[in-house]
Amino acid sequence: MGTSLGSSSVCPSRRTSRTAFFDEPPDADDPLLGFAPYLHTAPRRNSITPDRQRAFIAALAATGIVTQAARTIGASLEALYKLRHRKGAEGFSKAWDMAIDRGVARLEDCALERAIAGEERVVVWDGKVVATWRRYDTPLMLFLLRQRRAERFGGTAELLREQRREAREYDSEALLDSINAKIEKMKERRLAAQEGRDPEPDES
Repeated sequence: MGTSLGSSSVCPSRRTSRTAFFDEPPDADDPLLGFAPYLHTAPRRNSITPDRQRAFIAALAATGIVTQAARTIGASLEALYKLRHRKGAEGFSKAWDMAIDRGVARLEDCALERAIAGEERVVVWDGKVVATWRRYDTPLMLFLLRQRRAERFGGTAELLREQRREAREYDSEALLDSINAKIEKMKERRLAAQEGRDPEPDES
């Protein structure tokens, strides 16, 4: 469509709002854009023409955000929703729903990747990164399992809650031990430097 809609990353980093990552807009020959647009009987200068309707649907499929797609074509939400509910705009309305479905599917893929791969986080002490650790979103993982494998996991909510609690406690304790060990080692090195001696070697 010629309009830059933002980052093409499927899953945004933590430095970016989750509503700020966009997919590539659909190609001009995409079936999504083949809908029958609403035709104004007496179009005005600011009418949402068929070309603008298709541009809106393309932007909506790319972003999943109605407000962003409306901004892309310079139309108000009020005008777009009013157009959607007009007689003769059934094709536009259906394409709107399909574009939203694409955005939701992309979010589902991103959530699945996050649940499986986790997120790398850093531990900062004294203004420096002293450790990194990978956080796995257990509640998200359990939610996806219940949604996608309800026949296996839908009736074991109590067990899953217990497993989630144990995993959370284990992760917290392991992380705390790791941080404390690194901080103590840094203190030892600083003290050794002040006293002019070599620090104790790291244990293998």
